[in-house]
This record gives sequence, C-alpha cells and structure tokens, in this order.
Amino acid sequence: MPVSLVTVSYLGATILFILSLGGLSNPETARRGNWYGIIGMTIAVLATIFGSRAILGGGEEPIVTVSGYAWLVGAMAVGATIGLIAAAKVRMTQMPELVAIMHSLVGFAACTIGFASFIDTSTVFPTVAEHMIHIMEIYVGVLIGAVTFTGSVIAFGKLSGKISGKPMLLPLRHWINLLGLLVVIYYGYVFVTSGSIEAGMLPLIVMTVIALLFGIHMVMAIGGADMPVVISMLNSYSGWAAAATGFMLSNDLLIVVGALVGSSGAILSYIMCRAMNRNFISVIAGGFGTGEGAAAKKPDGEPQGEVTPISAAETAELLKEAKSVIIVPGYGMAVAQAQHSVYEITKFLREKGVNVRFGIHPVAGRMPGHMNVLLAEAKVPYDIVLEMDELNDDFPDTDVAMVIGANDIVNPSAEDDPTSPIAGMPVLQVWKAKTSIMMKRSMASGYAGVDNPLFYKENNRMLFGDAKKMLDEVLTNLKA
Repeated sequence: MPVSLVTVSYLGATILFILSLGGLSNPETARRGNWYGIIGMTIAVLATIFGSRAILGGGEEPIVTVSGYAWLVGAMAVGATIGLIAAAKVRMTQMPELVAIMHSLVGFAACTIGFASFIDTSTVFPTVAEHMIHIMEIYVGVLIGAVTFTGSVIAFGKLSGKISGKPMLLPLRHWINLLGLLVVIYYGYVFVTSGSIEAGMLPLIVMTVIALLFGIHMVMAIGGADMPVVISMLNSYSGWAAAATGFMLSNDLLIVVGALVGSSGAILSYIMCRAMNRNFISVIAGGFGTGEGAAAKKPDGEPQGEVTPISAAETAELLKEAKSVIIVPGYGMAVAQAQHSVYEITKFLREKGVNVRFGIHPVAGRMPGHMNVLLAEAKVPYDIVLEMDELNDDFPDTDVAMVIGANDIVNPSAEDDPTSPIAGMPVLQVWKAKTSIMMKRSMASGYAGVDNPLFYKENNRMLFGDAKKMLDEVLTNLKA
C-alpha cells in the first residue's frame, strides 16, 4: 500500500510534540522541549501545505489538495508578524494574559472552521452515517470553540486588570447554566436532523450564541484566586477545540495534537485544584477571591494585630548571619520585575556559603509555572528551585524565610482556621522558620481576599515597599 509523505511527516511531528511536552515538564529541558515543538510544527505546516501530492511508493493522488498559496503565505506572514511583535513587547509579567488571549484565538479558529465546514458542499460522504458523524463533529467543535473563545477573553481581562478579579455570581446561575445546556442539546438534535444548510444554520447560530454567553458567564463567576486553575482549564479546552477541528477537517495530526494538549491541560487543572484543596466543579460553579483585597479588621474596626516592620539594612544583616535561607516568590515579584535582583542576592549569599533555596507553590503567580519561568529568565540555578513538598519540612531548620510578594500561599489560616475560605489548602510553612520576612507594598490581603495571620506572628518581620527597590537596597547593604 502506498504511504503518503504527509502521513510520514505527521508521524514525525507527533513524536516531536510528545518529546516537547516531556521536555517542558522540567526547567532544565524546557528549552530543548520548545525546540522540539518548533521543529514539529514547522514540519506539520510544510507537510500540510506542500506535501499534499507526495506519495511514497506510487499510487493515486490524495483527494484533498492545497491551492491558493498566495493567501496562505499572506496569512502566515501576518500571523508571524503578530507573534514576533508580541514576543518582543510582552513582558514576562504579562505572560498569563498572553497565554489566555492565545487560547481565545484557538477557540475562534474552531468556530470559524466549523461554520466553513458546514457550508462547504464540495466534500461528498459515501454514506449517510458518515455525513451524520461529520455534522456532529461540527456542532461539538463549534460549541467547545465558542466557550473557549469568550472564556479566554474574560480571563485575559481579569489577568490584565481590565476586569475585576471579584467573582460575579448571578442569582440562579446554576439553573441558568442548566437551561442553556438543555437548549444546546435540543438544538443539537435539530441541527443533526436538519438535512440542509438552510435548515441547520439557525440551530448552529443559536447554539454558538449560547456557548459564547456561557464562556463569559463561567469565567466571570470564577474568583481571582482560582485564576491558575482557569488558565490550565482553558488550555485543556483549546486542545479539545483543536481536536474537534481535526475531526472536522479529517486531519490526523490536529486530532492527536489536540488530544495531547487537552489531556495535559486537564491533568494540570487537576494538579492545580489539588494544590488549592478545591475540586474542579467548585471552581467552575463559582470561585473565591478578588484582586482588590484590603487589610482585615476586628469587629471594633481595629487592625487584627501588631506588625513588626524591618528595614532593608536590617534584612541584609539577618541574611548575612544566616546559614540557611528559603526564598518564596509570588506575583509581587513578577509585578516589580524583581527576579534579577533576587538572583544577585542569591548569588552573593551562595558565594558566602549560605544554603539558599527557592520554594515554589503550584499556584504561585497567575498561571502554572509562572515563578519557574521568571527565575529561569534570571538564570537562577534549577537545582535550588524546589517544589513545596520538597522543602516544607525544612522550614524549622531554616534561619530566614523570605517571602517576596506572595500572600495566600504562605497563609497559616489554611491549616489553623477551619472557617477560612482557603482552609485545607497546602501552603508553604514559612512561619516555622526562625525568622520570616514578608515583602509587601502594603497590608492588603492577597488575591483570595483573606487576611494573613503571618503578618502578626512574633518571628515575622514586614519589609514594606516595591520589591525590586527594596531588594536592591538589601543587595547594596549586603555588599557594603
């Protein structure tokens, strides 16, 4: 049997994509994983565009061929230009919203391809069953794509601060969702049995509108503290949207790649939920958290407790005298772009023989792996960047635990207060260190909107101010 060169190329690209996912699972191999993905995608695109007539071993030409190369080259040029501009201008702190908006483009593409496949009459199906299957693929693909598109746009707005992180919880929202689901199922039946483009267009449009509204409603109801889960969830949705597009176009590579992305995103969502002690349904049903938290007060209006401030010079002295230091980075470090200052301090202390390590919480920042990316950019050695479970037991033997712009992930109320919204959430136990230093701009609560008792503990010190400015002062005092 003759083998298409496209099939061989797709097989090679699939292997490269699997290697890419494997490489991205570890910071040390992430760069190599990126290159695997780049090479795999290049092969896939070239094979799809230029290899449609290539057959290994002879045989007939494939039914589907590619034409209109000028349009393809023009579209690729526009897309590549936008990508290059985004890569050059977008800061590392803006990566979460960039990822969200990229997911929206996948969803939008699935919708447009679905409508195009439906109105395309050039494809002839040998049997009625095959045609029915194709129609169902279109309906499901557009449904997933529409939810992904608007959900990702709202996530972009929340992550970029254009939309409040506070969850919008409508009355009877679950009943509204159920009603929408029933309407989508009914119109799905109408669409599949329509028998013509004219009769099927209305149910397809109605479903698309409902799916677009559901995407908005779903992510608006999710609080700011759950945004890492939202990003991984939308990543999964975009994968399934791509897989559905592959079924519509009978493209094996799109199906495989979409399934890889969809399943890996689903696994990541599960990991994120476990890291927050929440289940996926509770996140979708309406999360907690706001980006506008304020310091909690007692019933009489007084502060919850006394805090002990510390200066940059005093912080430097503590670090000089320490033998073991654990640094816990958070979103505040990303906002202040302080990762390079953190690296300089780390480098100085390690040269003096201090055991410096980094503790990374799975949901630190605004997307999975956010802190790892920032630290890798600053050239912090991979071997001292550890996950929460790897060093949580080491805090009692640590001289200084330094928290840079994190809050909820070091909140002791997760373990001590059963009534707290974050009760049961695994956290980094920095309060068990001999001295903990919290670096914050103010006494405002974290993204979950929950006050942090760590502020008021006897062994805790508060270093107020912009993270980069204060760390630069600490470094200056260390070198003095």
